Amino acid sequence: MTIDLRSDTVTKPTAGMLEAMMQAEVGDDVFGEDPTVRKLEESCAKMLGMDAAVYCPSGTMTNQIGIKVLTQPYDEVICYKGAHIYKYEGGGLAGNSQVSVRLLAGDRGRLSTEEIEPQVNSADPHYPRTSVVALENTVVREAGSYYTLDQISKISSFARSRQLSMHLDGARLFNALTETKDRAVDYGKYFDTISICLSKGLGAPVGSVLLCKKELETQVRRVRKVFGGGMRQAGYIAAGGLYALHHHVDRLKEDHLRARQLGQTIAALPFVKSIMPVDTNIIIFELAAPVTPELFLGKLAAHQIKALPFSRTEIRMVTHLDFNDDMLNQTITVLKKLTF
Repeated sequence: MTIDLRSDTVTKPTAGMLEAMMQAEVGDDVFGEDPTVRKLEESCAKMLGMDAAVYCPSGTMTNQIGIKVLTQPYDEVICYKGAHIYKYEGGGLAGNSQVSVRLLAGDRGRLSTEEIEPQVNSADPHYPRTSVVALENTVVREAGSYYTLDQISKISSFARSRQLSMHLDGARLFNALTETKDRAVDYGKYFDTISICLSKGLGAPVGSVLLCKKELETQVRRVRKVFGGGMRQAGYIAAGGLYALHHHVDRLKEDHLRARQLGQTIAALPFVKSIMPVDTNIIIFELAAPVTPELFLGKLAAHQIKALPFSRTEIRMVTHLDFNDDMLNQTITVLKKLTF
């Protein structure tokens, strides 16, 4: 039995999800004729309190489209220094939107109005035009830390007062909502664009959705086409996303519980220097010298357990739909027996 803790993207469709996918009614989505895709988009828009939604192949694409439609070349985007849109999307902000970024430290990746305000550029032509504040919820680089809606409301109010747009990378938004108990439908009032991923914690095999204001929808669909994201009979995979939204949101709390149990074990290991707080389903910890990620992962691999090197000294583990209690117990047993 292989235990894969590299990411929550490694999940396989459940039997119920596969059945829903096989029974999907489909059409040509580029022509706007796939009924299952339309149903997914309408469901997501209603769920998040937004006007419109556009189905895309990946979260990177939805993030990149979101920034593209909210900016002009030579603008500047404010975001966390470890934000996915900046750090893990192949330099797409520069290539796709021709924008620069103002990188902020944040509190475990969470920005505040106090930190953002002095970073908004004046109209001086020496500086790029600040146009977007981009938040990430949960923050992947900070072990799944999350914003509350109250924190987001304050940032959004400030952004509006300075004529700035708001984008949310909500790849794991439902993980955040599981902890905060905020209402998903309230998110739409605070953002111009919201990206949500269906293939991470929710367990669908493919796909993300970009939610937007109605006036942005035509441009979003145009940019999706330019980026190569137009799909044809996409209803087969959209059905997996619909199933995930209806059946896999409430169970996210199980992933969080297992992550915390795993984190407690890891924190007590003699070869672990430190561990970030485990807020949702992501565990990030630093190994004590002379143990390296390569050495640690090699020992895990001997027991058919996979994790991810996250820096020269750090390891990341992510709990998910296909990581059950038996796997948790097995992983804990192996970790406690490791010696270096």
